[in-house]
Amino acid sequence: MKDSYLTAGIRIRPLLHLLARNRVSITPVTLGRVLFLLQSAFWSSFFSRLEQLRYGELLKQIPQPTNPIFIIGHWRTGSTFLHQLMSRDPGLAAPTLFQVALPENFLISYRFYKPILGSLLGEYRPMDNVKIGFDEPQEDEYAIFRLTSFSPLEQLLFPRKKEYFLFTARFLPKTDDLEQYGKSLANFYKKIVFISGKKVISKNPFNSLRIPFLSALFPEAKFIHIVRHPYAIVPSTRHLWNVIQKQNVLNRNGYIPTLQEITSFLYYMTSSIQQEFARLPSNRCYEIRYEDLEKNPVETLGNLYSSLNMTFSSEAKDGISSAVKELSGFKKHLFMLTPKEKNEIREIMRMQMECYTYSENE
Repeated sequence: MKDSYLTAGIRIRPLLHLLARNRVSITPVTLGRVLFLLQSAFWSSFFSRLEQLRYGELLKQIPQPTNPIFIIGHWRTGSTFLHQLMSRDPGLAAPTLFQVALPENFLISYRFYKPILGSLLGEYRPMDNVKIGFDEPQEDEYAIFRLTSFSPLEQLLFPRKKEYFLFTARFLPKTDDLEQYGKSLANFYKKIVFISGKKVISKNPFNSLRIPFLSALFPEAKFIHIVRHPYAIVPSTRHLWNVIQKQNVLNRNGYIPTLQEITSFLYYMTSSIQQEFARLPSNRCYEIRYEDLEKNPVETLGNLYSSLNMTFSSEAKDGISSAVKELSGFKKHLFMLTPKEKNEIREIMRMQMECYTYSENE
């Protein structure tokens, strides 16, 4: 499935509102994408209604979870790898690709969709070599977008002009809509707890700029910030947005940000996380370097669990060790930087590179 996967699964009414408030360029590609979204929205609305009839009253009786774990940090920092490892802890449940694609009806629609759509999924994500599948851990911003019709993703799909969408995007809705936004997110996690009986482990870079809101909504939430050398993050992020826009954008204003723009936003996001972590109790937040996680996953996660007052059970260790073996053949995309590009990144990120002990000469 290589077209409009960021939006497929949204219900009819929110999809029509989304299309009405944004500009769609009339081209064969965009018309094909809109038709695909309309038919997927019909089925999503149908199954959502069935799920409401079947589970609506039951879910109302289940208390809202208070203790999700949020993996945050900039895109391409290794957050997916961390999410994959922690999802092997038998006490944790990561939102899956299917759950984030159909957040309003996954309880009832799974057995209908899997035989049909399973064959349409590729073996790997379109922007890298990470394995994908209905039951693989997935970023939950895609669920939030479908549930609330609010996300910075909207400006990625419907760019108003040629600019880096993250600089002008809002990461939370207006005050009048904030309560409903929070309820939608909490209800999504409630369904995951209901079906799994486990604590939610979420991975979502957009949540990096929602820490105060999430901390208030989930009073026992914990936050894990994963960082990586900027020389690896910046070119990989540029590749990420290039691939996603090509496969999802619905008008002609698509824009691939410059190296300087990506680096400047990386600095802003990292600084914001550092400021918010300074306000949180030490047992609710933790920073981890991707390079340390890659080198010694079990030991690094053992330190993380200890710092966050979480039990690092033998079952969790075994699950993580198994995942490390399964992922050992993963081949990362390598991106070359010129000396000039490295210098541009270094000038912006110097303080943070020093903070996380990243060499300027790597």
